[in-house]
Amino acid sequence: MVNLASALKVSEATPAVEQHRIIAAIDMGTNSLHMVIVRIETALPAFSIIGREKDTVRLGDRDLLTGNLKPEVIERAIAALGRFQKIAKTLNAETIVAVATSAVREAPNGKDFLQRVEIELGLCVNLISGQEEARRIYLGVLSGMEFNNQPHVIIDIGGGSTEIILGDSHEGRTLTSTKIGAVRLTGEFITTDPISNVEFENLQAYTRGMLERSVEEVLANLQFGESPRLVGTAGTIETLAAIHAREKLGLIPSTLNGYEFTIKDLREWVNRLRKMSNSERAEIAGMPDKRSEVILGGAVILQEAMTLLGMESVTVCERSLREGVIVDWMLTHGLIDDRLRYQSSVRQRSVLKTAKKYDVNLEHSDRVATFALSLFDQTQGILHNWGSEEKQLLWAAAILHNCGHHISHDSHHKHSYYLIRNSDLLGYTEGEIELIANLARYHRKSPPKKKHENYRSLLNKTQRQAVNNLSAILRLAVALDRRQIGAISKVECDYHERLQELMLIVFPSHPGDDCALELWSLDYKKGVLEEEFGIKVLPILDKCAVAVS
Repeated sequence: MVNLASALKVSEATPAVEQHRIIAAIDMGTNSLHMVIVRIETALPAFSIIGREKDTVRLGDRDLLTGNLKPEVIERAIAALGRFQKIAKTLNAETIVAVATSAVREAPNGKDFLQRVEIELGLCVNLISGQEEARRIYLGVLSGMEFNNQPHVIIDIGGGSTEIILGDSHEGRTLTSTKIGAVRLTGEFITTDPISNVEFENLQAYTRGMLERSVEEVLANLQFGESPRLVGTAGTIETLAAIHAREKLGLIPSTLNGYEFTIKDLREWVNRLRKMSNSERAEIAGMPDKRSEVILGGAVILQEAMTLLGMESVTVCERSLREGVIVDWMLTHGLIDDRLRYQSSVRQRSVLKTAKKYDVNLEHSDRVATFALSLFDQTQGILHNWGSEEKQLLWAAAILHNCGHHISHDSHHKHSYYLIRNSDLLGYTEGEIELIANLARYHRKSPPKKKHENYRSLLNKTQRQAVNNLSAILRLAVALDRRQIGAISKVECDYHERLQELMLIVFPSHPGDDCALELWSLDYKKGVLEEEFGIKVLPILDKCAVAVS
């Protein structure tokens, strides 16, 4: 297997080539909004960073009673995103890929906020899970640091969550996310200035307890004899590195990439920071604006994580989530070699793992998926204009449509929705998982209706239209394997535009099989597709066909 680190050459100043694309990635974190703008050299493939922006919006400063994002914070965020858009446009970015993490994920009004962003700015923000955030952080670090086929532990301390990841040059072995971050801990544990001894002890104990499970999972996946290097990313660790370098070297290096400091150094700084007031911390050379308020909480997270992991030092990497968003975009758009089997198939692996977890009959589901994609392809440009991204989501829904049987046969389509919605499907955004779950929900029984809560949970009109169209196709695919024995080998579509009729010609797998139950099921389920597309569906058995397995 070719490793991603060698396949993806990343630099700050890659020489320009004729074929290139410019895109921007926005990371909407709990503390700050970050944007990176890159030029992708498609022939290499590689990307060079041509612009960076940051705005400390503090999405994590939520209403204490309701947990909602505050109105004034929302206004700051929208203003910052609007400014980011203008900068990206000035640098000729063809697209902006934006992700939101824990603060928006946990806020009751988080989806309303994202809908407002889409309406006012035309910017679609993808909500991602903690595990998906960890996966993209891994991709970002791997793009900017040579792993030399050795295992590395990555720690990313954000405002609302901390990701600890075990990975090597080929794959992210362990992806964890814990609900502790510099902003969250500061708000929940620090009320005194300087912090009192009692509050500090509580802060340490809580942090250690919260990190134990993630650390245990990482250590359990280390192979005998492996001694991984610890890599630290994001604002807290970069700030600690900067103030350490300023004191030790007398200056802050032009790049912190590769800068290393020890746990002994860190403990000394934690002891110093805890004795300072916020105003005193703000005067430390190298301390960024507003970071002084939350640096102690973040430093304690790093200290406790290093102690639990048994790490003596940490090396800084300036690449993280937003660069990982770029790499993920390159992967999904075919700009990185397909030989990267793990990375390019992360969605498939995740779906199949979930199917196995819920005892899905994969032979049946695979046939349903094959039929669904065949119907999708044959009706593309005729009944619908969905593309490759929606096709991938249809495949995932087809594989998982029956997972609800794990709970009960009765209303299993509703159980499928719940299980998919609450599974950590890696490689997908929260919006895409919601769409997959809805497609599975409507493979039988009632078609999508506005009164259904799950249907209302879809982010926008486009997603609802996709569910309306694709779930109707999925229904027919399920009908084509009604007996779950592979009775039908293939289906061909013949559309007569003048009559608005779609002939479904089905080919039996075995001569003499009249496929009566499949034809009956098609006739029973075709009504939803007929109503959705305003056509007549005519299922026909090709009795003369020579079956091809």
